Order: sequence, then C-alpha cells, then structure tokens
Amino acid sequence: MKVFRRFNSPSSRPPCALTIGNFDGVHRGHQVLLQQLVQGARLRNLSSCLLTFEPHPREFFSPKDAPPRIQNLRDKLVALNQLGLDAIVIEEFNQAFAQLSPEEFVAQILVKQLNAKWIFVGDDFCYGAKRTGNFASLKAAGQVYGFEVTSISTVLENTKRISSSLVRRALELGDMNLASSLLGRPYSISGHVLYGKQLGRELGFPTLNLAVSTVGHSNKPVTSGIFIAQVHGLAKDALPAVASLGVRPTVESAGHVLLETHVFDFNESVYGKLVCVELLERLHEERKYPDLKTLQAAIQHDAQMARDYFHKKNMYV
Repeated sequence: MKVFRRFNSPSSRPPCALTIGNFDGVHRGHQVLLQQLVQGARLRNLSSCLLTFEPHPREFFSPKDAPPRIQNLRDKLVALNQLGLDAIVIEEFNQAFAQLSPEEFVAQILVKQLNAKWIFVGDDFCYGAKRTGNFASLKAAGQVYGFEVTSISTVLENTKRISSSLVRRALELGDMNLASSLLGRPYSISGHVLYGKQLGRELGFPTLNLAVSTVGHSNKPVTSGIFIAQVHGLAKDALPAVASLGVRPTVESAGHVLLETHVFDFNESVYGKLVCVELLERLHEERKYPDLKTLQAAIQHDAQMARDYFHKKNMYV
C-alpha cells in the first residue's frame, strides 16, 4: 500500500476505484466497504484508492466541538494497510480545499488528480463547499466525466449501523468488549516510548509512557481510566500489563494526557521504541488519590486484578 501526502502528477496516476472519507477507527463497517472496493477494483482492472483528510473536516471548522479521535493517523494507516488497498491519499484539509465547489472538487480532485473511474461511497455522501454536493449530483457528474458511482450497503450490529460514533460511545463508556466487537480487534494505541519522571519506578511499578494527542476543548482522549492491557513490540509475543490512560490527577495538574503502561515482570530500557498497547478491559475510571502511598496501594491492587484476569483466561501462564 502506497501512502501519498500530496497528489502526484496527473499523468502518472493510474485509473482507480475510489472511496472517500475519514475512516476514524477503521471499524467493521469500514472494513466491509474497503473489502468491496478492493474486490470491485480487481474486477474492473483498476487500482484501489482511498482519499482521506488531515485534519478531520470537523476539527478544521470547529476544533473545540470536534469529537475525540478513535485513532491517531499512524494507527489508522496500520489498520488500513491490512485491507489490501493499493493507495491512500491524505489530503490536507485547509481553507482552499474547503472552498472548492462541488464542480471543482469533481473536476480537479476526482478526475484530474485521482483519475477515478469507479467511486464507491454511501448514499448520504456530501462534498464540496458547505457540503452542497450529494450522491445524486455525483452520479450526474459521473455521466459527464465517464466514471461510475455505486452506493455502499450498511453494516449493522444488533440492528444498529456500525459507525465511528457508535465505537466512540462504547469507548467513552469503557465498554471495551463492545468496542472490540465493533472494531473487529481490541482497541489499541501505538507510539514511541517517552522519557518520564520515573515516578512509576519509585513506586515499584515502572511504566512505558506514550503521549496521546487530543482534539477539542475538553482535552480528553476517547477513553480513559485504568485498563488490563497487553503490549506488542517488546518481544516476539504480546506481554501482559496494566495501563493508565488519562491526565494523572494525583501527580499532574497541567492536564496532559498520557498512556502509562506497567508490563509485568519486564524491566528493560526501551525508550524510543515503537510499541502498541491493546486495552482489553477497563477496571475503573481514573481517580485522584490523597497521597503517593495511597496511589501506590491502588496501583498494586489494579496490577493484581490484571494478573488475576490473565490467570483466569489462561493467558501468559
């Protein structure tokens, strides 16, 4: 899968089957859509391509009201890479792009730059300045420019449409089993291990620290709390762990969001290493403790609960 941060010369772009969207979470609904895109592209002898945006349009227009992201860009690209796409184009969503009329978006982006011959989108798809273009106008444009337009079918979970909003709600509630079901995999966050203040080590629980970016005025990640976790990237197999995701109210007043993960029976220096932390089950919400001694006892209790979880599941025995 090739990733393009900018458009290539139009003459070098092969004709493609295209879908368009933000794909936050790359949940099971997205997966079905993209699998159908890849299959349809092969039948039509086209390359498969996804056009997405950075930042999310809602973040551009109203950053304070934008919902928290389910994934950072790295994790989204990793998930998309598993679906057989030939190319992803990441378009910078800026003022100039936002002002493109529907006609300009079709002529300049879909036709000239992407060379789209088959476009696969939902029948509620909107595009162009003020979202004035719609599915019907896109089909009409296809007759003018010679590309096919097909609508996608809805993927349901217990009669509800699988959507990024549904995944986000499950994560906000700490329902990791539902989130995992909707995503088709455990919810995870990846990043490079940062240097910390060594407080966890002083308390007897050294942690791997990952920065977590947030969007909006609330400065909150899509989920937070204390989690049973497992970590990929430190050994051949995943390692069991307990993790804290949030603003660390007991020791931090600035409200910086951090993912701190204590890996059981592991004490190697891995600063700078890229790891992926899967959050399997939330033990409880983030809490503020009166002092470090109480915090230490709480961590010890949470760590034992996580160990018990893995023992009952016959994992890492």
